[in-house]
Amino acid sequence: MRDVRRVAGPLLLVEGAEAVAFGDVVTVVTDDGTERDGQVLEVDRSRAVVQVLGGTEGMGRANVAVRARFRAAVTGVGTDVLGRVLDGAGRPRDGRPEPTAEAYRPVNGLPLNPVARIHPDQFIETGFSAIDGLNTLVRGQKLPVFTAAGLPAAEVAARIAIQARVPGEARHDNQADGTEGVVVVFAAMGVTRREADFFRDQFATSASGHRNVLLLNLADDPTIERLLTPRVALTLAEYLAFEKHLHVLVILTDITAYCEALREIAAAREEMPGRRGYPGYMYTDLASLFERAGRVHGSTGSLTQLSLLTMPDGDITHPIPDLTGYITEGQVVLSRDMAGRGVDPPFDVLPSLSRLMNAGVGAGRTRADHRGLADQLYACYARGVEVRRLVSIVGESGLTAEDRRYLAFARRFEEEFVGQGEARRTITQTLDLGWELLGDFEPDELGRVGADHVAQHHRTTTTTERTESTAKSTTWSQP
Repeated sequence: MRDVRRVAGPLLLVEGAEAVAFGDVVTVVTDDGTERDGQVLEVDRSRAVVQVLGGTEGMGRANVAVRARFRAAVTGVGTDVLGRVLDGAGRPRDGRPEPTAEAYRPVNGLPLNPVARIHPDQFIETGFSAIDGLNTLVRGQKLPVFTAAGLPAAEVAARIAIQARVPGEARHDNQADGTEGVVVVFAAMGVTRREADFFRDQFATSASGHRNVLLLNLADDPTIERLLTPRVALTLAEYLAFEKHLHVLVILTDITAYCEALREIAAAREEMPGRRGYPGYMYTDLASLFERAGRVHGSTGSLTQLSLLTMPDGDITHPIPDLTGYITEGQVVLSRDMAGRGVDPPFDVLPSLSRLMNAGVGAGRTRADHRGLADQLYACYARGVEVRRLVSIVGESGLTAEDRRYLAFARRFEEEFVGQGEARRTITQTLDLGWELLGDFEPDELGRVGADHVAQHHRTTTTTERTESTAKSTTWSQP
């Protein structure tokens, strides 16, 4: 196909394209012999729109030819990708040879029969008390992390990738603590070189680096490659989870960068814009990514998604977090207010939610007292936050003794439970710490926990112990 009618951004409008179909992969060749990959985005009779994976710089209507290669975009999959650093299209970025492909799969995935799905009901331990204790991540779940510019989202994502564990006997890893290492597919989209170096260093120095794969799409890489990055990552993950029976955690960062690329490509195609300039099909496009998580009959593996999303201007009603919230199963929120109070990591548990938590906690999964304890911690902290707002109006002198206890609990909860610093906590340590914090209350005040669990785990702290507990800093074991 020689008749290129128009070059617009990363797109070519080609005439005489009767032999191609939607999704076909093509080779774009210039007169000097330079070749670039492309994909057919749209076909209308003999006219086709081709997106060029590498940009159209140096291309014009007269010096470009388009040659069809094969049907649909595919990527090589296999266990050889573990421990590797790839670019957004799945090519090596670590100076090593191409990973050995055990099979080839379409990057858009295959339709998953809803009847084949198994309801997620097993726990993943992230090492963060705010997630494990109150917003539990379940194998097969899709859970976004809502953050804002300037918050340590990259650090949180890297730590989850390194710390993630599942209960059970090790198959892929030999964990000394009786847990199984999770295989992590980490896809970073539109990141700076500094951020890319940070992720590479974190994975390279981690003991779990050999069971992870890192895909890096840099900010100066072709925009169109940003749309391919999460699809390649999920295709690799689906093979490892459903055909190799591994527990795979896919971490996508940043969904906002992906949606900005989607808007840029839609503008180049002169499509009718929707809310705030984003294409009207953005909801469907995001669903095509998020809905690839889950568990299926016939496989003992699982595919779990944790997607980081930077809210533009910190606005949770912006179209990107708004639509994401409709598709996913809850959200974990990083807050500037918590960061301003020195809480590290700055998780805000009140607007956070895991809709599948009930399916992944309790006896045989985490611990029998988990659900009730989480409800009680949440209720006491919410009461303490209400009292804090009251203090800003009437002052602390107007508080009752009960109000002061809830105010002190809120402070300790943020400093000790949420603000764990660089430490990693097991689920047992998280739950035990929760009971320790509830020691400031009498047993009859813990109405959200079963009486048998209160009798087993609760111990009322004395005034002296309460003072010492507030003054000391708890140290937890590193992974």
